[in-house]
Amino acid sequence: MIEECLAVEFRVREDDCPLAQASRAVGVEIDAEPPQRRSDSYDLLEFRSVRSEALTDRLDDDDRISHLYVSRTGERSRYRCLSKHPCVVRTLIDGGLIVETLRYRADGTTISGAVVGRDVLEGVMEAAGETVGVTLERIYPRQSDAEEPPNQRWDLTPAQEECLRTALEMGYFTIPRETTSEAVADELGISKSAFLERLRRGEQVLFERIFR
Repeated sequence: MIEECLAVEFRVREDDCPLAQASRAVGVEIDAEPPQRRSDSYDLLEFRSVRSEALTDRLDDDDRISHLYVSRTGERSRYRCLSKHPCVVRTLIDGGLIVETLRYRADGTTISGAVVGRDVLEGVMEAAGETVGVTLERIYPRQSDAEEPPNQRWDLTPAQEECLRTALEMGYFTIPRETTSEAVADELGISKSAFLERLRRGEQVLFERIFR
């Protein structure tokens, strides 16, 4: 059994991926899920951004993108589409990288993930070396595998953890607040009252653990 797991972060400049080019063109940051390869060789892309008609129009006009779907909650948009363009991230995945987060910004793309074992790392690095503009920014032993998941470590229920994580990602806790309780509730697919109840119960659990 392989016990070593390494966290890695790659930086891609001048990425020709449709999402990367759209982010640079309109100056909007995009947070994406790892692409899901379908049997027809298309990748299913799911991603989010602040609400931007310019971004939507740019993607809608891109011939490499098909079946673009947009849902909006408050000041944020959630996108789903298909792409057959051979993106850099797909090259790294094929080399063995387990992608966890993708962030497209005007100054470049950040790909964070993990590799299991040094031999897999060599395969990923070989794939990265054959791709123009890809650099390894960070690599370090992954400590989280030896830790409990957040919901177990802090005695949160899975629903409370999801509620807190989504609220944080959407900017609910920032000052000034970037979203509303209604928007977060819509993103979670629950009512506003259910969201606020989970939020308060989750906060109570965290505060009790911190100040106990």
